[in-house]
Formats: sequence, structure tokens, C-alpha cells
Amino acid sequence: MQTTIQWQQVRSEFKRIWGYDDFRSPQGEIVQCLLQKRDALIVMPTGGGKSICFQLPALLSQGLTLVISPLVALMENQVQELHQRQLPAALLHSQLPTHQRRQILWQLKQQRLRLLYLSPETLLTESVWQTLADPKILINGLMLDEAHCLVQWGDTFRPAYRRLETVRSHLLKTKPAGTQIVIAAFTATADPAAQQTIHQVLQLRDPQIFRLNPYRPNLRLNVETVWTPKGRWSRLLRYIRARQGKSGLVYVRSRRDSEDLAVWLGEQGCRTAPYHAGLSATDRRRIEADWLEDRLDFVVCTSAFGMGINKPNVRWVVHFHAPVLISEYVQEVGRAGRDGQPAEAMTLISEPTGWFNPDDRQRFQFFQEKQRSQSQRAQILARKLPQTGEANAVARQFKEGAIALSLLHSQGQLQWLDPFRYTIQPKTKTHSPVGEQGAKQMLRYLHTNQCRWQFLLYAFGFNQESQAFRCGQCDRCLKQG
Repeated sequence: MQTTIQWQQVRSEFKRIWGYDDFRSPQGEIVQCLLQKRDALIVMPTGGGKSICFQLPALLSQGLTLVISPLVALMENQVQELHQRQLPAALLHSQLPTHQRRQILWQLKQQRLRLLYLSPETLLTESVWQTLADPKILINGLMLDEAHCLVQWGDTFRPAYRRLETVRSHLLKTKPAGTQIVIAAFTATADPAAQQTIHQVLQLRDPQIFRLNPYRPNLRLNVETVWTPKGRWSRLLRYIRARQGKSGLVYVRSRRDSEDLAVWLGEQGCRTAPYHAGLSATDRRRIEADWLEDRLDFVVCTSAFGMGINKPNVRWVVHFHAPVLISEYVQEVGRAGRDGQPAEAMTLISEPTGWFNPDDRQRFQFFQEKQRSQSQRAQILARKLPQTGEANAVARQFKEGAIALSLLHSQGQLQWLDPFRYTIQPKTKTHSPVGEQGAKQMLRYLHTNQCRWQFLLYAFGFNQESQAFRCGQCDRCLKQG
């Protein structure tokens, strides 16, 4: 631990910057852990105050803390809050004008920043990496925010996540002897398998693990069967009208669904808008602001919406389509009731046979087939790649080259020599296609007869707490009486 920092000083700075008298457990313990340069894995429910846990140690330490974050909107929200408090933070992303990017790189070289937010892809661009590798730039920490994205997206959608494996070891090679870089991963949802993946990819060293029970007593869970596509739309409309004036969210799985449903609901008199990753940054900021300030009652959104956005009074969340992964589900229902007041989450699913409404079955089968197909293509491509090579060259030469490398890494067939160079190893055992087990777990949740919260507690590794647990208010508990 930096001996010059006394705990009273930590609490004093916490109160000065954020205005709170004391930490919520386990915030204080996490801050101490990071100040002591110990790696950490933190699983805390949405709204638990995770960002303060790494921002405060960064502001109290000499040097730069890198915050790896998945979404520009999420980074902008956090950096804007830090700037409002006159704190030395910045973000780098591909949409920044060239002059702003140069200004931030100059600030880095002058060591004027304490926190730098950036995506895995931005971290691994040549200009940024070369700047951070400058021996004169002191780096004291690497924080992975929303770490579940490494597991959910790292194999196929955001392959740069898999290249984080060697970031610390190779940055240390460029720094003076004795330099320490602490790594911590923060997420609201990571089951035991996801925790293991995060641990392995980040090369955590004897991490201190903080896990909070995900149970939210104020959040009532419900899964409802709809028999036809038309019935799904009409059930949603009745649900929304019964909660008129209360803030909510409707989650769908595709951009087209987001737009079609929002247009139809608007025609029925609802104050809503579609939100997905295909919108411009300006449109996304406008919709977020309209929802936060209650000019919209709800947003019809894909999973691109909600991460890091703090709106305490969300009273309901509807999954018009069920998520593929249970970790996505817990993330998204966790947007409701962050103020501790009663809230509810409803998921609509097709009738069991799929004869009248085959959409859900087709969506799940499409996901499974896509996973298998990508895995097969990765194996075929592996035979064409040089045994030792360079990631950017592979990505330029082959359409799915970056995805193939990340899949080979997740299946134990590839080792990163540094964040840019790899070596392919012999295949030793067969792995299930990425995400398949998680998708099956979500299906079991949707059709379980047990208490919904009991199922989730067990799924996320809280085995002891789940024993004989009943929330008493989910649809399964109410059915059992």
C-alpha cells in the first residue's frame, strides 16, 4: 500500500468529491484492495456504486489508470461526471475528431490525466499503444468495466477483448523496474464459468474476490406465455397502458424489431423511441436524455441501451424477446427499481410447441447454428494461418480473421505472445460452441417451475443462499401458493 495515503485521507477525499460520509459495503474494502495493489474481481448488482471503487484509488494514486469499457455512451457518461467535479479524466474512441485525439495523447505524454477511458480496440491501436508504452508514462492500474462483455462478446463480436491477456506483462516490460500495475474486473453479472474466463484472460494474480448476492427483494420477476405473434404485440400494449406514466424499458433482440415496435407503439399513443447501436451518437444521446428527463415513458431498445445509465425510478422492464444469455437477462432486469421501490420485470415467450408462434424457437436455433458455424470456420481458417503471426495482418487478409483468432484462443488452441502476435497450438480437446451452455441455461430459466430468484441465485454460484429460497412474489412462487 502507498503508505502516504491514510484511510482518513481516503474517506476525506471520498466525501469531498462525491459528498458521501462513508462507503457502502464492500466499496471501502475494494478501494483498500486496489490501493494495496492487489488484483480484484468484483461482482456487484447494477446500481451498487462500482465506478467509485476504481475512480477513487485512481485519483489518490500517482500515474494513470486505464479504464477499459465497452461502449462510448458508457464512457461519455462517466467522464462527463468526472469533468463536472473538475477531475483529470479523458476518453479516447474512434469517433473523436483528430485534434481532440491529439490533445488527449499530448495530455497523456505530459502525465496530466489520472483516468483514461477507452475500448479494447482503441487500446490496441498503434498510436495509443506506443504512447502508453513510453517508459516515462506511469501506469498504475488497468480496470475492466462491465467485464461480462469480455465473456459475452469477446469470442465473436468484440475479439479484441481476448487480446487483453498480455497487456499488463508487456506494458511492464516498457516501464522502470519495480513498477506495479493492478488489474481489477467489475461486473454486475458473472456466473462461476464467466468468473473463471475473466480470471484467465486478464491473467489475474491471486485476486481478491468480492461477490454480492444478486437478489433484489423489490424486483418481481414474471414470465408469460403468448400464443401468437399478434398476441405478443397486444399483450405488450395492455401491459404498458396499465403502467401509464411510469418509466420503463422494452428490450428486443434486433434493430429492426426496435424500430418496428417503437413506430407501432407510437401510433397507439405511447411516448417512446427506438434505440440501437445503428443510431448516430447524437440520436443516442438525445434519446437517453429524453428518457432520463421523462420526456419519453420508455425506450424500445436492444442490449446496446442501459449500461452505465443511472435512472433510479424505472418501474418496469419488459423483454419482448427473451435474451439468449442469462447474464444479459440479469443485467437488463437490473435496470428496474434501483431506488429500492417496487418494480417488476416481465418476459414474453412463445407457447411451448412453437406451432402458432415459432419466432422464439427460430431465434434460438439461429443463435446455435451461428455459433457452430463460426466455430467450424475458425477451425478451417486455423489450417490456413501461419502458426505464429500478427493479429492485424490476419484481420486484413481474412474477413473473419480476428474472430477466428479469438475463438481459437477461447478453445485453448491459441496463445497470445503479446497483444499483437499469436502462436497456434495443437488442438487437445473438443469444446462446446461458445455460448451454447449459457443459452441452454436461459431456456431452463424461462421454463423452470422453481422460484425465479432461487434459480438465478444458483446459476450465479450462490448455492448455499439458494437452498430452500423462495422470493414469494415471482410468478412461480405465486402459482405454488
